[in-house]
Amino acid sequence: MAFVIRDSTEADVAAIQAIYAWHVINGLASFEEVAPDVPEMARRRADVLARGLPYLVAEEDGVVVGYTYAAPYRARSAYRYAVENSVYVRNGTARHGLGRALLTELIARCERLGLRQIVAVIGDSANAASIGLHAALGFRMVGVLKDIGFKHGRWVDSVLMQRSIGGEGLPDAAARGALGSSS
Repeated sequence: MAFVIRDSTEADVAAIQAIYAWHVINGLASFEEVAPDVPEMARRRADVLARGLPYLVAEEDGVVVGYTYAAPYRARSAYRYAVENSVYVRNGTARHGLGRALLTELIARCERLGLRQIVAVIGDSANAASIGLHAALGFRMVGVLKDIGFKHGRWVDSVLMQRSIGGEGLPDAAARGALGSSS
């Protein structure tokens, strides 16, 4: 599979929505039960970009086959150096290195922004592919919220994984300014 990782554009939103909708309808990676429409996905993407955070796609032969982004982990200002990542690939493209390439680039972009922690909230403790992907890229297991969601007629866990980036110590002035301190 030959693909290119790049910044997303507005033109990618319909493909992003289709990828996500499949996971909402068929899987447990997302705890949404009704797939958001294209305008809602465009709004969500715009919100991520307005915060100066990365929203990337993987493209193969001109077709978007996956995407990833970093969103604020929590709204309160003390969390401003922490983000939550999301990675989704088109149905049928798993196990080709796509998720790994997307997440690797997302981690690098977050580190360049001066962020310090990336949190993965993985739907379903049986989601071995996502758990394995995150573990392979340096995320460590920090907890499991047992039976926290109910989807597709059953109780579903959330797996929490975390990765430190950006070194130790206090954030530099550029990161403090870029990431703001309100909320």
